[in-house]
Amino acid sequence: MPEAATFRHLTMRSFVFLVSLLLTASSFAAKPNVLVIVADDLGYNDVGFQGSKEIPTPHLDKLAARSLRCTNGYVSHPFCSPTRAGIMTGRYQHRFGHENNPAWLPNDTVAGLPLTEKTYPQLMKQAGYTTGAVGKWHLGAHPQFHPNQRGFDEYFGALGGGHQDFPGDKGGAEYTIPLNRNGKDEKQTKYLTEQFGDEAVAFVGRHAGEVKPWMLYLAFNAPHTPLQAPQAWLDKFSQIADKNRQTYAAMVAAMDEAVGGVMKKLEETKQTDNTLIFFVSDNGGPNLSFRGLTNFTDNAPLRGAKGDVYEGGMRVPFLVSWPAKIKPGTYDQPVIALDFLPTSLAAAESADLTPKNLDGVNLLPFLTGEKTTAPHDLLFWRSGGPGGNNAVRRGSMKLVRLGKAEPELYDLAADVGETKNLAAEKPEIVKELTAAIAEWEKGTIAPTFEKRVRKLVLRLPSSGRTAAPPRA
Repeated sequence: MPEAATFRHLTMRSFVFLVSLLLTASSFAAKPNVLVIVADDLGYNDVGFQGSKEIPTPHLDKLAARSLRCTNGYVSHPFCSPTRAGIMTGRYQHRFGHENNPAWLPNDTVAGLPLTEKTYPQLMKQAGYTTGAVGKWHLGAHPQFHPNQRGFDEYFGALGGGHQDFPGDKGGAEYTIPLNRNGKDEKQTKYLTEQFGDEAVAFVGRHAGEVKPWMLYLAFNAPHTPLQAPQAWLDKFSQIADKNRQTYAAMVAAMDEAVGGVMKKLEETKQTDNTLIFFVSDNGGPNLSFRGLTNFTDNAPLRGAKGDVYEGGMRVPFLVSWPAKIKPGTYDQPVIALDFLPTSLAAAESADLTPKNLDGVNLLPFLTGEKTTAPHDLLFWRSGGPGGNNAVRRGSMKLVRLGKAEPELYDLAADVGETKNLAAEKPEIVKELTAAIAEWEKGTIAPTFEKRVRKLVLRLPSSGRTAAPPRA
């Protein structure tokens, strides 16, 4: 080939490569970052945007102001690990037996999110994302269940169901294990909520300006027990007489401050507009009064608490923010955290990667007003395996069945507190919803591992912190 022709050939190849590179970069740039924030055991009425006057949460309120606040937002289970399994798969966790909290058993290859399940971060990686997780994992203690093995490029956090909030505090094995960074032990250096916030800020800053978009799963341990907070935060709530409530409020405020740090970093790096953010609690606030403690969470106006299939168990504060695409306001149709995965893939222009067996749906056409129908015809909950406690919601009607007891029926539009049982007045709806549960249960299995049992330890308040028994 003559020299001039060779030069033209090389120039053309370089041009094609450059155009290809620019098109790839443009494609990635159009995709939003995805940030999933999960609080732990947060009461329904314990943040400002939900109406709390006792616990100021200015940073979450600011996020809510630029979000759609989903007033009928749910998680898929009334307690911890199963909810997280649902978020990670977009499927009712009952379909693969993850209906209990796994015990801290590092040699157990069963007690955890089954390896047969395709995960949220794995799919986001296929969509071209860098994936990271910070915080509480609680999806299995065996190394095969480690976040780095389930699709996360980067991980820092506590692998178990909870953790002491201050470095060096004594407690059960699960609550005192070293923190973990990408499979290696690392010391806790400060109040856990602050450390998780710092790590999330670092992740956002580290990946700002990169060609690839990122997904970050930020799962706080707060305000889960043990109730512990720095003295500076306790002092801000000195007007609260009940010490458990005071410390819980301080923990919520510290988490709000950590969220604020992440929001600030997004703004500094000009990533706010094109970041899709989800915020939920993993379940409703717990009611520990039966253990001799005061009930320090507030789920008003809902009935029930963590562990219940009444609204207080799994109806949670629920925000969706994407300033570039979604107008702020309120959204009143029932939605569920199972929707995060397919919504994220659709936002990433990778809906073709969405598995066919998901129970979650892409919320984008509903949240933008393109579709005015309800995203879900039916939503289901079950706790305790087949024969346990069930609930189903269709429209505003919700049926609750506690074991072998007679079904209860509530109209949530008129009675969000589930105070008036309409079962005797509307037997046809009871029959229809009972049949719907039976049909849904055909696609579920019994729990594949037993629920965790832990000896309770109550520690007296100490200077700068206070504690209550851990409860997953």
